[in-house]
Amino acid sequence: MGAPALEQLRHVFGYDSFRGEQADIVGHLVAGGDALVLMPTGGGKSLCYQLPALLRAGTAIVVSPLIALMQDQVEALRQLGVRAAFLNSSLDAGAAAQVERELLDSQLDLLYVAPERLLTPRFLSLLERTPVALFAIDEAHCVSQWGHDFRPEYRQLTLLHERWPDVPRIALTATADAPTRREIVERLALEDARQFVSSFDRPNIRYTVVAKDDSRRQLLEFLDDHRGDSGIVYCLSRRKVDATAELLAGRGVRALPYHAGLDAATRAEHQRRFLREDGIVMVATIAFGMGIDKPDVRFVAHLDLPKSLEGYYQETGRAGRDGDPAEAWLAYGLGDAVLLRRMIEDGDAGDERKWLERGKLDALIGYCESTGCRRQSLLAYFGEAHAGACGNCDNCRQPPRTWDATEAARKALSCVYRTGQRFGAAHMIDVLRGADTAKVRQFGHQSVSTYGIGGDLDARQWRGVFRQLVGNGLLEADIEGHGALRLTAAATPLLRGERRLQLRAEPPARERRRKGGGKTAPTTVPAIDLPADAAARFAVLREWRAGIAREQNVPAYVIFHDATLRAIALEPPRDLDALSGIGGVGVGKLERYGDEVLGVLQAG
Repeated sequence: MGAPALEQLRHVFGYDSFRGEQADIVGHLVAGGDALVLMPTGGGKSLCYQLPALLRAGTAIVVSPLIALMQDQVEALRQLGVRAAFLNSSLDAGAAAQVERELLDSQLDLLYVAPERLLTPRFLSLLERTPVALFAIDEAHCVSQWGHDFRPEYRQLTLLHERWPDVPRIALTATADAPTRREIVERLALEDARQFVSSFDRPNIRYTVVAKDDSRRQLLEFLDDHRGDSGIVYCLSRRKVDATAELLAGRGVRALPYHAGLDAATRAEHQRRFLREDGIVMVATIAFGMGIDKPDVRFVAHLDLPKSLEGYYQETGRAGRDGDPAEAWLAYGLGDAVLLRRMIEDGDAGDERKWLERGKLDALIGYCESTGCRRQSLLAYFGEAHAGACGNCDNCRQPPRTWDATEAARKALSCVYRTGQRFGAAHMIDVLRGADTAKVRQFGHQSVSTYGIGGDLDARQWRGVFRQLVGNGLLEADIEGHGALRLTAAATPLLRGERRLQLRAEPPARERRRKGGGKTAPTTVPAIDLPADAAARFAVLREWRAGIAREQNVPAYVIFHDATLRAIALEPPRDLDALSGIGGVGVGKLERYGDEVLGVLQAG
């Protein structure tokens, strides 16, 4: 990488070196080449086009799908002294006209624009009259018709290459398996672009999957170890979002709901608070999250199964963007798989789309049921090899016990068959355990040969058996039969005694936390410990930063990231020259905040 790029990296962004493939990507783009960049959330994608924008003549045009993302990125750049602006529906006519004048007068280094605005004749005409440094297409996976973030306008972005063939383009995403990657290349005409594929691994995130057993209680216990942390809790339905947010608020958690059923003003206000305040927990459907730049999200919890491993990876990737320890926690039950499969079958998609979605759901269930390293399983889905034994997932930290469940599985399969393959797991468990219920008596199931033969296992253990039989493809849910279980062809060898089956042993029920603070062994990721004097300085610096952020009505992290404040607290600089040597303190921020930071340290 040439000296100009390193000089700008140090001068503007306050860093002495590039990370990963950033240097190669920047050099390729500055030289005029097209690029497709796959880099995990928090890996530094934005720098890959922001730095070339400063090194090439003209204005960089950044296509971004979300208003909130544009605003935050523009504010962060302005804090660095970069001439940046955005054009979207949040601007009134006068403000939009001012941005257009700045563009035409070559007063902007970067301009962020929504795809809908970019494609208008008015904006395309503006571009004809101004030098363009490059086109950056952020969240490029939105071009994929198979993804849940599909934006049809992205498919028209090929006109950028058609009308400006000599202007380099860079398409960026944090989430794309091989088929999605091929679709991005095809739909954006990037066949000749150089592809940069970074590791999908996020080693700072701890992955945990728990079997559902009173998920409200399980979530509350999980959050006990995250008091005061910013986080996201995902639910499948709007009703569950509202109920969960109310539950958490009643327990003293600063929780806010977010879903498409809320009016736009409420959604915007809740998102603004999440981005700008510390310790907010957003309870949301997947309508929330794409493009969220908040670096200090300490956890992402799923109360329901996501729709695919891509969605899970993208949603959990919103935790720990700052590189500090974070958690991805998922509660999973058989009912989730049945419900999602029903949603697929009841949807309006064609047969090909449904076939693809069923495959994605099966891959996700396989991940949940895996007894091996979660990270290895997750990365394998994206075509990346991992040696396993990551040490930072539930299966590696506490390897699950497995047991020979052959006989139990035969009992379960036989019970499904002998009751006519017309009932769900709950009724099957009642039959196996010999329960005297109205439903058992109604259908005469106290007379079938499998009645009462499963008393050796409790109801929770049987739920685990049925869940894993579905996960292993020996049972499937009959969607038209309202989730009734039925045998698949894969069950036959087991019933005939031609194969044996090992299943994950259900862990013993977690001991309820007692009044007085008794706990089981901690499961949270380790906090970053600072010496007492540094911790005190860090707290004072964060308080100062919060005040500045409130004055400017911006997220605190655009002033300084926690990592920068932590470095200042650990080795407090004596003067501006020493402060300039700390990562994240470029010339713009040094001039803007340097004296204040030194004053805060001296006063503290």
